[in-house]
Amino acid sequence: MKGKNQTYVTEFIMLGFSDLSKLQNLLFIVFLVMYILTLLGNISIIIVIRIDPHLHTPMYYFLTNLSFVDICYSSTITPKALADFRVKKSTIALFECAAQLYIFGILATAESFLLVVMAYDRYVAICNPLLYTIIMTRRVCILLVISVYMISMVYSLIQTGNIFSMTFCGSNEINHFYCDIPPLLKLSCSDTFFNEMVLSVLAGIVSVVIVTALVLSYTFIISAILKIRSSEGRRKAFSTCASHCISVILFFGTLIFIYVIPSSHFSLYINRVVSVVYTMVIPMVNPMIYSLRNNDVKQALRKVLEKKWFC
Repeated sequence: MKGKNQTYVTEFIMLGFSDLSKLQNLLFIVFLVMYILTLLGNISIIIVIRIDPHLHTPMYYFLTNLSFVDICYSSTITPKALADFRVKKSTIALFECAAQLYIFGILATAESFLLVVMAYDRYVAICNPLLYTIIMTRRVCILLVISVYMISMVYSLIQTGNIFSMTFCGSNEINHFYCDIPPLLKLSCSDTFFNEMVLSVLAGIVSVVIVTALVLSYTFIISAILKIRSSEGRRKAFSTCASHCISVILFFGTLIFIYVIPSSHFSLYINRVVSVVYTMVIPMVNPMIYSLRNNDVKQALRKVLEKKWFC
């Protein structure tokens, strides 16, 4: 579309990893393997939890939702990235870019809040064990998960609407492998001050809520664990939180690197590597973290495999 003095963008060119021409085939294989492992790992977690009655508890209900989000999360980015390796010029329509950003925003936000809900679940289990079954009822768990998805949809809708209310003209090359907020802001030919303010305020509010909830939960959890007299009791209590802590550190560590630390401090190459960790590696390793460090999941998985093998 053309205005008086400018051409308005109707599609974007995804540059992706086109500058690494000699590594295209290797990167395609690596991304494909990671995606397959992501699907297998998270689907396995969901099936094992659904099959084993001993895992029908709030903690594993939230873990099931985390695995579901990780599947969708990776599927929003990876298939398109894989397809782009096989074409000379990768393009994405304006509305497709908006849809990818919106869905990606929902899932990233949902993962953030699910990790908060899981921290709250561990807080209740360790700090109020006698009241755990009374507080974390099935109804409460369902309402918490519904709230997570509803908040995520509204938040992502505001963010996506804010980005695509801007005018895109001139250059249409996104120097990334998926539609993300920072590269889209750079492509806009309109004044982005208000849009960036809205993004910063909303992201700031959400970040404060999430960080405060996580810090408070783990402050009370650690305090309660340290009061346990037996070393065996402390070890068991810490083990129930270890997997969740690792996931929190990995997920929010990469988020801070990408969206909080100014991008000018790092090269485009490093930012893309961290984005791969954020969008592909973390959904792949989450099932490994929760299965390898969790005896209940390992035992349930062993039972399922033995049953299938002998049958």
